[in-house]
Amino acid sequence: MKVKILAFLTTLTLLTVGCTKNVDSKQSVNEAEPVASAQVSQPGKFVGGEHPTQGNIKVVTENGKRYLELDESFKTSKGPDLFVILYRNQTVPISGIKEKDYLKIAALQKTSGNQRYLLPNNLNLVDYKSVVIWCRQFNATFGYAPLGS
Repeated sequence: MKVKILAFLTTLTLLTVGCTKNVDSKQSVNEAEPVASAQVSQPGKFVGGEHPTQGNIKVVTENGKRYLELDESFKTSKGPDLFVILYRNQTVPISGIKEKDYLKIAALQKTSGNQRYLLPNNLNLVDYKSVVIWCRQFNATFGYAPLGS
């Protein structure tokens, strides 16, 4: 009986340590807090598309990496298959975005509040004029923010 209790406690301890370690190791750069030495450029303000979307976005450079940052006022509707994409023009069609006109950055983390997305190192940001919250399943623009506005 003591052996079973000892085995159970050992297993429980290993699971607890393993889970704690996994939580720490899963922290991504997209969740990092902004650093005071960051350089900010190309701010934008979201406008609604198929759904009300609001808030501000900016491009932040720190430690040689660029990020898209949505601020605490960001809010959009819930929907399936939502992504953050960069679009080539300042205005974005409500539906029917063509694959050649955008670059997919990442799945939308949440529908409101602060969030951050790492941009690819080789990205030439001048080729893109807007940040879009896009529903891939229905090819629908929930909202977009012209960069530099």
